[in-house]
Amino acid sequence: MQPLPVGVIGVGALGRHHARHLAGAEGAKLVGVHDIDHARGAAVAEANGTRFFPDVDSLLSKVEAVTIAVPTPVHADVGLYALGWGRSVLMEKPLATSLAEADALIDCAARRGVALHVGHVERFNRAVRAARPVLGEVRYFESTRLAPFQPRGTDVAVLLDLMIHDLDLVLHLSRGSPATEVRASGVAVLSPHLDIANARVEFANGAVANITASRVARERVRRLRLFQQNGYFSLDLAAGTGVFLRLKDDRPNGAAITLEEAVEVIPLDAPERDALGDELASFVRSVRGEPVPVVTGVEGRAALALALEVGAAIKGA
Repeated sequence: MQPLPVGVIGVGALGRHHARHLAGAEGAKLVGVHDIDHARGAAVAEANGTRFFPDVDSLLSKVEAVTIAVPTPVHADVGLYALGWGRSVLMEKPLATSLAEADALIDCAARRGVALHVGHVERFNRAVRAARPVLGEVRYFESTRLAPFQPRGTDVAVLLDLMIHDLDLVLHLSRGSPATEVRASGVAVLSPHLDIANARVEFANGAVANITASRVARERVRRLRLFQQNGYFSLDLAAGTGVFLRLKDDRPNGAAITLEEAVEVIPLDAPERDALGDELASFVRSVRGEPVPVVTGVEGRAALALALEVGAAIKGA
């Protein structure tokens, strides 16, 4: 099978890494990149041994698929344009800024018979991969995602910038159970949009998620804890590590037992791979017709819908 000709639209802080991974991806040929900043685009192209296309039409005419890493407010415009060319698209998260935009992207991809995937990269996190074999029915989710302030990403609220990563993970790990109640609070601090937010989400299956995101923290934190009937997981998504504290079958009875008597600590490990590299490799393989894990446009819409519901709950509080 011939390599898939692929391009990258938008090679800023994240798109340049798309180009780097795709330049060496098995089964793909990075035909070129496009960026409205011609100097930046040319530099990224040179660094990855590919071509810079000053206009997007020239790039789209030579590829079968593109990844799109442009600012969130123009996701829908750029995505619809690429899909209109009949090109498969991996859209960086979030899929769009509104459900109307998301629906337009999904409908266009369906009409043209091409793939639409969304870049929820935490699905490919090493710690999440390591936990999967022993994950059961999660009853309680607790996530904390903190980051120092930087101007990039502040064109949208922290809900679409950071929290949506964890909303997607929770939806994915709750196995499609719909949210039945959302309570949330948040505040804008250094940007015109929400910079800190906390949400409590209840699901139809009885699960509950408590999710905190901030982009005005002093340190970077990405932690996820998952509680199920036979124990709980503590995952450090930044380090890609974690442990499973599994309840012992032969644990002593009584309220006075210690944690050490009640659980066995199982280190979680998975092969060390770059999550973004895995995500892009899955995109390439999926477009080539292989059954591999991906985040579909419909799943990306679900994460967006929940993020918007959190935003509505904050406004209504």
